[in-house]
Amino acid sequence: MREHDLEVVLAERWGEGLVAVKEGTTLSEQVRLESVHEGILVTVDVDALATGECGRCLRDIELPVEVEIQELFAYPNSEASDFEVHDDHVDLEPLVRDAVVLALPFQPVCQPDCPGLDPETGERLAERPERHPHDVADPRWSALAGLSSDSVLDTDASSAQRAAADTEER
Repeated sequence: MREHDLEVVLAERWGEGLVAVKEGTTLSEQVRLESVHEGILVTVDVDALATGECGRCLRDIELPVEVEIQELFAYPNSEASDFEVHDDHVDLEPLVRDAVVLALPFQPVCQPDCPGLDPETGERLAERPERHPHDVADPRWSALAGLSSDSVLDTDASSAQRAAADTEER
């Protein structure tokens, strides 16, 4: 068994969309290599810092990315394997890259309850808590605007009274 602590500087950007690990970012990796009968068992703990924008308010954010990976690199044989040992070496880059990119959030937010932007003015609602977006009603529902839950209850009560009166007359 061998253990190594590595600092790796990325030569390219990892990830797409609103948040990614930028080129030039340093990844911290704790690597453990264990010899097993079928090949080399690799365990890697990766720590990185992803940067991007909040998906709601477009504020710049930084998110820690922590990933734990364990994979068997098989010795070459007749069976096909995703990861193989080549000339007593294992290539960890595709494995680490895929795990880090999959750990990135699809819709990152600066805080869990980020209210986002005002749809009318584009201002951040977190900076102006007194301002709330106006609820714009769909004009197709305007005929129902005069009805309220009280008027519906009144209508139901008067219908019940008429039904009772009809029953008494019979």
